[in-house]
Amino acid sequence: MSVPDFVKILEVKRYSKNTIDSYSSIVKMAIHYFQKPLNKVDESELHGYFYHMVHTKKVSYSYQKQIAMALKLYYNEMFKQSIHLEFLFPNRKPNKLPIVLSKKDVLKIMDNANNIKHKGMIALLYSAGLRVGELINLKIQDIDSARMIVHVKAAKGNKDRIVPLSETTLILLRKYYREYSPKDYLFEGQKGGRYSSSSFNKLLKMCTKKARINKNVTTHTLRHSYATHLLEKGTDIRVIQKLLGHNSIKTTMIYTQVSEPTLLNVTSPLDD
Repeated sequence: MSVPDFVKILEVKRYSKNTIDSYSSIVKMAIHYFQKPLNKVDESELHGYFYHMVHTKKVSYSYQKQIAMALKLYYNEMFKQSIHLEFLFPNRKPNKLPIVLSKKDVLKIMDNANNIKHKGMIALLYSAGLRVGELINLKIQDIDSARMIVHVKAAKGNKDRIVPLSETTLILLRKYYREYSPKDYLFEGQKGGRYSSSSFNKLLKMCTKKARINKNVTTHTLRHSYATHLLEKGTDIRVIQKLLGHNSIKTTMIYTQVSEPTLLNVTSPLDD
């Protein structure tokens, strides 16, 4: 049974495209590591694989959990085999605060993009608080300039949501559209089709380096920055929850720790 068969099962079960892409990528990576079909791999070998990913590859807490969920589902769907990987989930998620950029730094990153296409991608990602998968999955018709909204379809949890479209971003997108004339996806690769998330990650790293910003900026950093800037402007936390597509308000509450107005307005005794 191949990875394409696994993908078909997930599609029939209506998993979101982002989840399908992530899970299939994880399975391919595991097959490449073992150099044999996964039904020939026992649980003790899988435990060694997890040790390799955590201690050698230094995967994140969330990715470690995603690997376990993807492989567990693969074994169940493809081989009707129940494997027990739950104990490999990290016991406690690190309580790390998100990295947040100033609006000035976001603009510097945009200004260091090579062309209007890349600038438009960065602007839309930040101004709509999108995940990178949501950005590259956008179709041309998902931008509704009449209503000034972006229709995000089949996002995390296979849910749709609507977010406001920035006027500044719309100007960039119109200029980009006239110059590049995309056919289906809003942002397409050099050979057509959907722009890849890996290409966008490289693009963002390059722009950040050119802007001389010494922070570990990822695509999610722009999403964190969007949420934090909204909160600092006085936007209600439950509105931000809806805009980000969070299931739980607890997930959104992390931004109160990096944008608490009473803390930000405290003057250091050194500056008195």
